[in-house]
Formats: sequence, structure tokens, C-alpha cells
Amino acid sequence: MALLPGTAFGWGTPGKSNGQKTETRGGQDGGRLYSLITFSGSTAGGGGDKGHVTPVGDWTPPACWYEPRSAADFSEYVENMYTETINTPGQHSYAKASVGMFRNDYKDGTYKNYNLGIQDEGNWWVAVVDQDRWMEPAAQVCDKQPFWVENGAAPPVDHAVTPQILAELAYNRVRLPATEVSLAPQDTTKVNLPTWAWLDKARFKPVSVTAALDVGGMHIQATTTAEPVALRLEPGTRDATTHPGSGDCTLNADDSVGEPYAKGKADRTPPCGVTYLRSSGNGTFRLRATVTWRITWTGTGNPDPKRLPDGTFGNDQAVTVQEIQSVNR
Repeated sequence: MALLPGTAFGWGTPGKSNGQKTETRGGQDGGRLYSLITFSGSTAGGGGDKGHVTPVGDWTPPACWYEPRSAADFSEYVENMYTETINTPGQHSYAKASVGMFRNDYKDGTYKNYNLGIQDEGNWWVAVVDQDRWMEPAAQVCDKQPFWVENGAAPPVDHAVTPQILAELAYNRVRLPATEVSLAPQDTTKVNLPTWAWLDKARFKPVSVTAALDVGGMHIQATTTAEPVALRLEPGTRDATTHPGSGDCTLNADDSVGEPYAKGKADRTPPCGVTYLRSSGNGTFRLRATVTWRITWTGTGNPDPKRLPDGTFGNDQAVTVQEIQSVNR
């Protein structure tokens, strides 16, 4: 998204973790300068599809924030943007005039040559918009044009990047393992027959992502950790009973959930499971298993874990429920 004076300064999207142990860094692509926040981490808990954690409540991670840039990086960006806009065939005259006015303000107007002469004394701060959310109203609140901040001074804006903002951005990049529970009977069960459900400890472990920013004399980082705390079962029909009645299965002492079925347990009520009260007919019921994750973060200046809103992630799996056939003699 190109910048024009009078609009929000769009510096692209941060590097994205792909769910493996990675570290990604922004860079320059033509006239576009990307966020220099890096993300690294690994998702634990076995194979299967992975997905985003969904915050509980109406909280969301930041859609925009401000980051520092060196005078050299800032001047290179503006000059590239100006050249690209002026030389684009068919470019509207308004766009050319606007980008020229913007360039002049930082090169020969309010500021002199992008402050390159005093580049060791401070940094430019620019608004960064998460490109996945740039249409949201929350992405429009960082509307201040690039501004200079001397070393040691606090940026005079809300949403200036901090360790907590890094933690909240990392929250949005946590990848969680698929929540496919083990069932007994598996896939096909009977009416009024308790179906046992469980998650092994090996598939149910903490996941962490670290976000870091090392630019313009700023060296900050934060690690966001998601720890599973409960499993919720939704049978996919009102004609069913969950075990326990709330449908919420809590962690065992060994961090597993529920209890595997074994021979001799047929007359017991499962600690985690569901009993279907009618047949699924020619179709299936969509059993939804959702894990609640407790989210905390640590980072620069914050060695003790602090809470972020809990998150959830779930999957559906098909369950066939059949009538128990009886034979009259």
C-alpha cells in the first residue's frame, strides 16, 4: 500500500512465522519498507492442521503500531517511493503532486535532508499497519505522519512499540495443533452408549512464539506462551449428554485430558466424553472439540509472566451414531 500525504503511512506487514522454528525479518521491496519485527518459535503437539488462537472476549491484537527507523532507511524509502510514483505510466497528477509534497517536507522543508546530518541523535518513527487487517477501523488509528524522536525520549504517541505490543503481535502468530480427540468407540458409536474422549499429553503441550525488534538502538523482545488448560466438547446435536455435564474436561495431573477407554470400563461413565441419545441416521454429527489456552508473556523488563486474554482453537470431527439392533426370538 503506497503512502500519499494525508493518508496513513503504510509500511507493510511484519514477517510471519510458518509454524516451524523460524526467524523472519522484514526488508525493502522496491518502494515498500516492511516491519523489522522478527518472529520465531515452534508449534508443539504432534501433526495435523494448525491454526490461529481465537481470543476469548472482544480483545484483539494490535492492527497498527509505530516503529523506529534510522534516518538512512527512512530517506531511502521516501526516495524510492517518490521515484516509483513519478515514473509510473499513467499515474494521476494528484498522486505525483502529493508524493512530491511529502518528499519535500522531509528533504527540504520542515526537516533537512531526512535528518541525515544528525542521524546518530535519534530516529524516525513510522506507523506500521498489519496488512491482513488494513481494512479494519483499528488499523486506521495510527494516522500520525513520520516524526523524529531524539535518543532517550519517549515517542509522543499511543501504540508506540513496546515489549507488550510485541507480545500481543506474537499472540496473533501462535499456531496451535489440531484438536482431534481420540474416541472410543472410534468414528461410529451407538445410541445410549457412552463415548470416551481423551487427549494424550504428547498432543497437548505449551506453544511459544517470540517477537523481537532490534533497530535504531532499540533492542526489545517478548515471548508469548499458550498453555492448554481445558477441553470443551460440543456433540453437534441437542440429543446428547456430555461428560461432565458442562462439556468442559479439565487437565489431569500429567497434563493429559480425559481417560483412554480400556476393557472392563464399559459400565463406567467416562470422565470426558459424550452419550448420544438418538441416531445420526444416514449422516453424521459434527463433534466439536475446542481447547482453551491460557496465554502469558515475558520479555524485556518483564521477567515474570503476565496474562493476556485466554484463547481457543477447535476442530470438528464426524461421528456416526447408530441404533442398537435387537433380535426378537
